[in-house]
Amino acid sequence: MDSGITDADGRPAPVTVTAGEPGTAADAEPALRVGIRFPPPAGEAAWSCTPRAARELAAALLRAAEETENAPGEHPVTVEAAGLRRGDVRDGDRAMTVESVRVDGSTVHVAWRSGAGRSWTQAYAADAAVTLKRRGPEGR
Repeated sequence: MDSGITDADGRPAPVTVTAGEPGTAADAEPALRVGIRFPPPAGEAAWSCTPRAARELAAALLRAAEETENAPGEHPVTVEAAGLRRGDVRDGDRAMTVESVRVDGSTVHVAWRSGAGRSWTQAYAADAAVTLKRRGPEGR
C-alpha cells in the first residue's frame, strides 16, 4: 500500500503501524505501545509511543492536513452553482465547505459547513457563479 509518505529524497516510504506492541513503562511495569515502522528503502526506523501520544500525533497531523488543504490556492476557480460538489471550499476569509448539493429545477440547494462546525443551507440559481478556493474530490 502506498502511504503517500516520502523520505527526504522523495522516495516512497512505506509505513507500518501496529497496535498493542509490548513496551516497558518508566516504573518497569509492562505497557502497551503503538508501533510505527519505516522499513527500507526509506531507511530502517522504528518508534513506539503510548496510545495517548498516538492520538495527539494523529490530531496534530489532522490539523496540519486541514490547514494545508484550506490554504488559499494560487488561482481560485469559479463554477456554476449546479457544478458544486461535496468537499468544495468557498473562497473567502472563512472556511466554508460544501456538505451536499441538491438541484431542484433551476434552483440549487447547497448545504455548507463552516470551519467552526456550523451548518446551513443556501439556495442559488443553477447558473450562479460561485468562487472556490479549492475543489473537492471527483466522484463524490
